[in-house]
Amino acid sequence: MLELIDVHKSFHGKEVLRGVSLKVEKGDVMALIGPSGSGKTTLLRCANFLERADSGTLIFDGREYDLSRIRRGEILGIRRETGFVFQNYNLFANRTALGNVTEGLRVVRRIPRAEAEEIALKALERVGMSGWEDHYPSQLSGGQQQRVAIARAIALEPKIIYFDEPTSALDPELIGEVLAVMRDLAQSGMTMMVVTHEMSFARNVSNRVIFMEDGQIVENRKSKKFFSNPNSPRSVQFLEAIRER
Repeated sequence: MLELIDVHKSFHGKEVLRGVSLKVEKGDVMALIGPSGSGKTTLLRCANFLERADSGTLIFDGREYDLSRIRRGEILGIRRETGFVFQNYNLFANRTALGNVTEGLRVVRRIPRAEAEEIALKALERVGMSGWEDHYPSQLSGGQQQRVAIARAIALEPKIIYFDEPTSALDPELIGEVLAVMRDLAQSGMTMMVVTHEMSFARNVSNRVIFMEDGQIVENRKSKKFFSNPNSPRSVQFLEAIRER
């Protein structure tokens, strides 16, 4: 479904991605983990063109694109087939939960209001937000706002959803409700790339772990093998540090 080949990205002369390559198959739940500043979020943002890579190739749904030269129309076409869930929700403050979910359906897909609202209500129900459709973001907890953001993504029926640390802005007691929704999506067969510090999710829900450091992939393995028998000394060190917290 998705392949990134030799992706490079620099900010102010500092190379943040140093020739990253990976492949995502349909139905994969891929957890991107590693220390802060390792390039995980930048990789995700380059894959969805929130950042423009300096060089590299993207193969999406059988079509190949030069990341540094891709045209705006091609970017918009790819974005219509993908979803992105941000760390800080990115909801419209002046729209209700229902309005936030219908926005993409009406603007991107040009679906009539009545049909868009029907789709949005089903998406909100799927993330456990039935009955909250008329509430504004300021009236919702962080966990509820993030579930609305997930509903907004799944309403578009994307081929892949990118999650950028979707629980890191939440109070600890609210993390579980968002992870439960993501677990249900994974079990339904949704293809997902997830930047996360939640090792329980990486271990028990994802089927593949990408461990990154210093802009490179240190290890790319099936999740159970990564956690039970990591290949690299750096992975071992990282996991030991997590266990000690």
